[in-house]
Amino acid sequence: MSDRLLKGIGVSAGIAIGPAIVVRWTLPEVPHRVVPRSQVTKEVRRLRAAVRDVKRHLAVLKERVEDRASVDEARIFDAQILMLEDQEFVPGIEDLISENHLTAEKAFEFKALEIRDMWAGTGHPRLKERIADLIGVTIRVINHLMHRSEDLWEGISSPSVVVAQELSPGLTVQLDRAHVVGLVSEQGTRTSHAAILAHSIGIPAVFGLAGAIERIHPGTMLVLDGTRGTVLLHPSPAEIAEAKALETRRRALTLQLEQVVEQPSVTTDGCRVRLRGNVDLPDEIEAARRHGAEGVGLLRTEFLITSHSRLPTEDEQAEYFRRVGEAFPGHPVVVRTYDLGGDKFPAAFQAPPEPNPFLGWRAIRVCLDEPEIFRTQIRAALRAAAHAQIQLMIPLVTRLEEVEITRAMVAEEGIRLARRGEAAAASVPVGVMVETPAAAVLADRFAVISDFLSVGTNDLTQYTLVVDRGNARLADRFTPHDPSVLRLLRQVADAARAAGKPASVCGEMASEPLSALLLLGLGYEVLSVAPSALPLLKWIVRQVSLTKARAAADAALAARTADDVMAILRDAMAAAVDLKLLDPDARLPAGRRSASLNP
Repeated sequence: MSDRLLKGIGVSAGIAIGPAIVVRWTLPEVPHRVVPRSQVTKEVRRLRAAVRDVKRHLAVLKERVEDRASVDEARIFDAQILMLEDQEFVPGIEDLISENHLTAEKAFEFKALEIRDMWAGTGHPRLKERIADLIGVTIRVINHLMHRSEDLWEGISSPSVVVAQELSPGLTVQLDRAHVVGLVSEQGTRTSHAAILAHSIGIPAVFGLAGAIERIHPGTMLVLDGTRGTVLLHPSPAEIAEAKALETRRRALTLQLEQVVEQPSVTTDGCRVRLRGNVDLPDEIEAARRHGAEGVGLLRTEFLITSHSRLPTEDEQAEYFRRVGEAFPGHPVVVRTYDLGGDKFPAAFQAPPEPNPFLGWRAIRVCLDEPEIFRTQIRAALRAAAHAQIQLMIPLVTRLEEVEITRAMVAEEGIRLARRGEAAAASVPVGVMVETPAAAVLADRFAVISDFLSVGTNDLTQYTLVVDRGNARLADRFTPHDPSVLRLLRQVADAARAAGKPASVCGEMASEPLSALLLLGLGYEVLSVAPSALPLLKWIVRQVSLTKARAAADAALAARTADDVMAILRDAMAAAVDLKLLDPDARLPAGRRSASLNP
């Protein structure tokens, strides 16, 4: 690779051309200064005024983001506002001022760093975003107290590419699209919140580019390719022209994708492939329907409780499941039962901290240990199933009894609803989400006691390779194309086929063009992806043959490394598709990727 060509992680598609603007959103240096006792009251007043002004500013930013992006993305600012309204945080800063005669800015810094170190010491993943919120609000308040501008974009007068060590969600959503045409960050991955927001706003972005600030100087002309994950320094006129031509071809592909939505998803040799949508939030229902989804292969339910002060009622869940089901008449809607735990415990649910939450109390383990919460959700699904094709899918399964106990609960709640005289199905299909090596190895037994299997490739890859998928340093090791993962995928598909049960993939892997080719060859004929990925996936299916996909999959299974697998898939795809339109890692050329860490 040329010294001018830097490689990171493409997190938001598109090409950006412009000079680099290097920004540093960090805590300012605050001089240690004490004030006379006579000025203590004045410092407290300064603190309160600054907090009030920053809260007002955050509220304005929230409204602006609601107009530019969405209500869900605007909620980023709620966490920072709540910190400033905390009954212990600001009063604790006032105590530091009163007891130690510190300036307001120094007291704020002391208190914020104390909390940051306390949270960081727990090692709890769900505190990472809270630390980012804490630092973000601290920078705003201290800058205000020290009369420093916090508008990092005010000096940008022409289309530029922002380069930073880390881009927080709060900064990303404030970007002026007219002046900021691209983003480069040393930190972050495809699943980081800032990356998802860059997608939503439509700014090409490359994250996880180590040493970016050191290697990219202010004013350096750049060509950023958010699809391929590359940044070219000092491009020649010819290279700029080539990048613009590539972007034109990609946009032409986008038009083709719009035209293919109404066409059947059939391979060139006649194999019918069912394409479903993954739905995180209610506003994705219409997008999935509009893009031709044949039902919902993964309906996440965590949004019903995260950011809420109470658990949802049976009626609320039943109404939502019914609403989704009725949007896809004649097609199944697969409801994933609560995937709580890890970094996703809601405020309404109290859980003790764990040293390693992702290997701890989460998903089906929580549901079975809290049966009333689980039974409420089961009853809601049964009630919705009286009006639509509702199915239940159990996440993070590792034991056969987890499926058997769940099925028994479904049967019991069906009887309970009948006794109540409720309109409800007596039962619903119950499937297993295969996202652990344990479930993959036992796939033949799970297939016997379940109605379907569905693979969550993100977690399956993470747990198989022992790689944190959110760790930018290990991004090159996190690959579902590793031979070990491929063997597990084949094993699951074979087990389902032998038992006469359907098997699908609902992880991010299904939305990647080369991976979709591989999955078809491995035996999966049902793929479920983010709504925006459906047109591309259908277009890919219609370009390839099942015969060639099977040959490619067989060759991939015999390969020694993930790189060898990718080379095999590229060769197989090249006969049908212009690979220059795709990222070398076969990521999406356009559209918003899923925001969730799961599946």
